[in-house]
Amino acid sequence: MEEEDKPWKPKTKLGRMVKKGEINNIHEALNHRLALREPEIIDKLVPNLEDDVILIGGTPGKGGGKRRIVSKRTVRMHKSGRRFKTKAMVVAGNGNGIVGLGEGYANDTRNAIQKAKQQAKLNIIELRRGNGSWEDRGTEPTTIPFKSSGKSGSVEVEIKPAPKGTGLAASEDIRKLLRLGGIQDLWIKSRGKTRTRENIIKATFKAFKNMNNMKVTPQIKEDTGLVVGMI
Repeated sequence: MEEEDKPWKPKTKLGRMVKKGEINNIHEALNHRLALREPEIIDKLVPNLEDDVILIGGTPGKGGGKRRIVSKRTVRMHKSGRRFKTKAMVVAGNGNGIVGLGEGYANDTRNAIQKAKQQAKLNIIELRRGNGSWEDRGTEPTTIPFKSSGKSGSVEVEIKPAPKGTGLAASEDIRKLLRLGGIQDLWIKSRGKTRTRENIIKATFKAFKNMNNMKVTPQIKEDTGLVVGMI
């Protein structure tokens, strides 16, 4: 508790610029030439940031099957014997186009979750949102402007824009990522060993990152000003 109450002393140039007020919005910080290396920068620029834990672990249930839990135990072999670590995965976002994904390792679940939260802040990205479905007649950007794909391990995920009112056609863990990112309508198609929850979440996050890296020219409908297509 004493460490949490200590005032923030920036260790990087970007952190000092944020604390001095030279950078006062998250968009400018994410697009700056300097890398984001301090989670306190996100705490300063996105005070309404929320987070949620992905259920990546499992224990045998009473009646058979598996009961999902927040952490996963990993083991490494050393000359002295086995070394156990606890792994956790956290997604963080403000529900309005800002989202991040992080993993954390520690000797116990609590510290693993805390490290995953800090890593999620360092992996924050700004989502591209729009009305990319030809069926959409809405005026708010509730989905994505065009389809994209991402891969992690054996899992490949393709995300497609959906019209307003469709909802999120995805698993509960992926919906956590989408809701915290401010996506309300989306179609998702996945291939590979999708039961591996870490990989399917990472692949979805990579699909959004790949979408941000695409250079496109928007087609704008003159009477409404909405994006109706991409070239």
